[in-house]
Amino acid sequence: MFPNFSPRALGIDVPFDEAVQLASRFHYGGIDVSIAELQQIAARQGISAIGEQMTRAGLRFGVWSLPVASAADEVTWRRELAELPARAELAKSLGADRTSTPVSPASDERAWDENYRFHLERLRPVAEILAAHEVRFGLEWIGPKTLRDATRYSFIHTMEDMLQLAADLGEGVGLLVDLFHLFTSHTDVSAVRGLSNAQVVNVHVNDAVAGRSADEQMDLERELPTETGLTDVGGFLQALDAIGYDGPVTVEPFSQRISQLAPAGAAEAAANSLARSWQLAGLKWPAAADE
Repeated sequence: MFPNFSPRALGIDVPFDEAVQLASRFHYGGIDVSIAELQQIAARQGISAIGEQMTRAGLRFGVWSLPVASAADEVTWRRELAELPARAELAKSLGADRTSTPVSPASDERAWDENYRFHLERLRPVAEILAAHEVRFGLEWIGPKTLRDATRYSFIHTMEDMLQLAADLGEGVGLLVDLFHLFTSHTDVSAVRGLSNAQVVNVHVNDAVAGRSADEQMDLERELPTETGLTDVGGFLQALDAIGYDGPVTVEPFSQRISQLAPAGAAEAAANSLARSWQLAGLKWPAAADE
């Protein structure tokens, strides 16, 4: 596994080349990207220009956010689905072989069974396109009880149930495992040891807000990993190491304090929190980040 930089997760809005510079400056091993932005760059400069820039910076691709909104109206969903093969082909050519998306844990419109069928119908064509282009697809469950309490019908909000949806969607579909969502769904980090590397597509690390129980946490209010100590980031990384996880580990704090920093300040704070997390786990800091 490698420390990964996601500008969007830190509230940073910079173009690809600046994001690459930040990732290199603060010794990340990889970077999340927008596949739509890379399409534009490839059209102007050629695909090779992207790969060359990543190679010069010593970076690998983390994930690209799935550009298909499964819960959108049908016209929007079909349009975005039609655009996906070209984007997946670009990703394949670049070696950007991971994408992921969250799944809402509740609905005001559909009860559980209907909602499950809805997600199978919307996500199966996505999964088939991605599999055909050798891109792995991670699904993220959302844990906070506060979200479900404010909505009429509950839906998938645990690792176990998301594993079932992933299995039902077929080849190449696994999980985005977020430490905050493990905590808020009352799942011990040791449960990760029961997964395989093939089942874990993407990983987010963060901490919960102090003074709140797991059931009182708010989805878009989190801290940097190691900041409050409510989530067990050391045990989490140890579990991932034990299963041979070889993908990105990304800081996603949803912290107003971090998002108000200058891009370099936010990138540095997240990188430092990752280094502390590796230290807590007793793991060797990746060589790519030491150079």
